[in-house]
Amino acid sequence: MIEEYIPVFIVLLIAVGFAGAVVFSSKLFGPQRPNSEKTSTYESGMKPVGTVRERISIKYYLVAMFFIIFDLEVIFIYPWAVEFKRLFGEHGISVFISMFIFLVVLELGYLYAYKKGGFKWD
Repeated sequence: MIEEYIPVFIVLLIAVGFAGAVVFSSKLFGPQRPNSEKTSTYESGMKPVGTVRERISIKYYLVAMFFIIFDLEVIFIYPWAVEFKRLFGEHGISVFISMFIFLVVLELGYLYAYKKGGFKWD
């Protein structure tokens, strides 16, 4: 059984070795001329203002939560909808109920974001 995976492990080992060799060789043979401009932090071409420990607006996290919720919906609902007829025939109503519970949990995430003002784009 494990003998079938030996070629995969060999290819993986070669890929990791090649990636490591390329990174190491660029560090070894590449130009090393650091200056104050190259080593400074970069924020959209502007000088950084403030400290690293500043608080970030909740809207930043709400947008990230919208992205995650939307991605989860697409990733799980699309294949479920494509195979719904076959799944419903094999497992009955439990397939529908499990997806309904999943959607309720995701909609609670949308409701939380709505209550926090995430849909107000001002």
